[in-house]
Amino acid sequence: MAGTKKEKAKGGLAQRASGPLSKQITTITVGALERALLKEFPAADAEAWDRTGMVVGDPARLVEGVAVALDPTVEAVEEAASMGANVLVTHHPAFLEPPEAFSPASSVAANPGALVWAAVARGVALLSYHTALDVSASAQRVLPGMLNLQFKSVAVPLASSKRKGYGQLCAVKAGDGPLTLGQLAARCTSVFARQPRVWGDFSRELDRVVTATGSAGDVAQAALRDQADCLVCGEIKYHDALALSQAGLAVVELGHDTSELPLAAVLAAAVEGAGVPGELVTMLDQGDNWSYPETTRV
Repeated sequence: MAGTKKEKAKGGLAQRASGPLSKQITTITVGALERALLKEFPAADAEAWDRTGMVVGDPARLVEGVAVALDPTVEAVEEAASMGANVLVTHHPAFLEPPEAFSPASSVAANPGALVWAAVARGVALLSYHTALDVSASAQRVLPGMLNLQFKSVAVPLASSKRKGYGQLCAVKAGDGPLTLGQLAARCTSVFARQPRVWGDFSRELDRVVTATGSAGDVAQAALRDQADCLVCGEIKYHDALALSQAGLAVVELGHDTSELPLAAVLAAAVEGAGVPGELVTMLDQGDNWSYPETTRV
């Protein structure tokens, strides 16, 4: 889905209009784009097990168009190529452990090397900035802003920088309280158009809320240590959520992808900031990979 103008979509998620990318000459190479994004999301900030930057592509090629998505899939590569984009920038990496073989398939479930095969065959470079994006200063305001919470500090800062890290310790904005757990859960449903799973008393009034995209990880214990009232996260194990709720920390689980889809807008802005014209940047819609049965009418 290509676009010419940014729009505010239902639920507050940034989207762009659909249609083929307009042909436009750029002077930035794929390698230069990778280096610019690495300045914004340094590999040094990423986890040691992660992959950051380009794993497929020719750094000398000029950028013809950039598709941005949460997940690098065979379908995303095909969609990027069909719209005239020769770069796919994603949050999640194409792989962590290198595939043992490369051949065409509909997905990496059918063949682990299918994504790399598709990218090479279609001439689409693959760039990802996973945990380097997660801990970045530009990602810190995403969930707090969408949920109308006041960002205070990073919950689990990096050793190298207190401004970067996982999770965001937030306060309920003055004039917005008292905010109950039920009201926050309803706000999440409205903003993300998904029903979250909630642990805790819906009538409980909240003062301190910790937000975290993706897996809760160490942020959960940090929220408990900081005496937060509620943790809003993408994903958490059932037994962990149960134990935290019994310890007095309410939990709102959005869904891993639901919490991270807004980060595509951060990546898109960084791509434009690197010098790629906005007319050549688009975000692929990956918000309908799954659904709740009760929200679908047969």
